Amino acid sequence: MNKKLYRSTKDKVLAGVCGGLGEYFDVDPTLVRLACGLLCLYAGTGLLAYVVAACIIPVDPR
Repeated sequence: MNKKLYRSTKDKVLAGVCGGLGEYFDVDPTLVRLACGLLCLYAGTGLLAYVVAACIIPVDPR
């Protein structure tokens, strides 16, 4: 099985990063969004990581 990380186009709120991570790790994207939100509250590291991931992770070609 060849699994690749993509930004989600169907489960997308801002850029689809959390939706893509949820699909990749087979967890609910809401939990990923919650973790990202908590990281944003902690010195803004989650926001920086989200912006970097949105720039680096390609959009799902499907």
